[in-house]
Amino acid sequence: MKNILVPIGSVDGGKNSLQYAVNLAAISGARVYFVNIYKEFSKVAGLTKVNQVMMDDSEALLEGLISEVETKGVEVLTRAIKGDPFMAIERLTKKLDIDLIILSPQSVNKNAQLYLGSVTGKIVKQMDVPILIVPKTYLFRKAETILLAFKRGYFEKEGVLDPLIDMAGLFKSKINLLHVRTPDTIGDNTPLDKKLFALSPNVTESENATTFQGVLEHFQSHNPDMLCVLRRKRGFFKKLLEKNAILKKDFHTSKPLLILRGRE
Repeated sequence: MKNILVPIGSVDGGKNSLQYAVNLAAISGARVYFVNIYKEFSKVAGLTKVNQVMMDDSEALLEGLISEVETKGVEVLTRAIKGDPFMAIERLTKKLDIDLIILSPQSVNKNAQLYLGSVTGKIVKQMDVPILIVPKTYLFRKAETILLAFKRGYFEKEGVLDPLIDMAGLFKSKINLLHVRTPDTIGDNTPLDKKLFALSPNVTESENATTFQGVLEHFQSHNPDMLCVLRRKRGFFKKLLEKNAILKKDFHTSKPLLILRGRE
């Protein structure tokens, strides 16, 4: 893990996301890119000054938050970027060779009923970079146990589990496996990938309508410090992210959520 991206839309949640990223970088040796994306107005009708004010405010926001965080010697680079949030983040992940994106559940939306806001939801649904969603009030601590939930235990791409392996290595975490068999996979007898058994010899088997429901059923019994899921077209977020947002009544977790790329 060399480069961590922390995009924020407001002060709310931004400080905690940055502090988590800094603490993680302090033990991994990573560099942190702390960015705020602001909307650019048309340059006609005398709005050039407005754009300059927006950029200045964005830079001031970043610097103000950094001044409130103990950086612990970690290299933190700030950038105020204009444009569409999703497109800007997508561009940055490629340009900066980002290994992990750390997000607050709601980047700018303050709707108390939402777990994931629309911008965060879109990033989760479409980005190939591993994403760690950190609750706004969650204090950084060692993840003693990580629960990996999946329904198809084989992977078409190499390296899908590498971010989880790296995270577990940093924290010296114990990984527990939850294999959720859904109606569309019950007849699938493809053996589980050997890489999974290298992570943990014990697998909890469950039959549920969706991976999401399997997680809800077994989350309390495992009580993990971090939840890890795969983002597949027919996986955990299939129904939850149809509209780019997730209501708390449908799903939420008070623990960090690590989302791995797992396209089928």
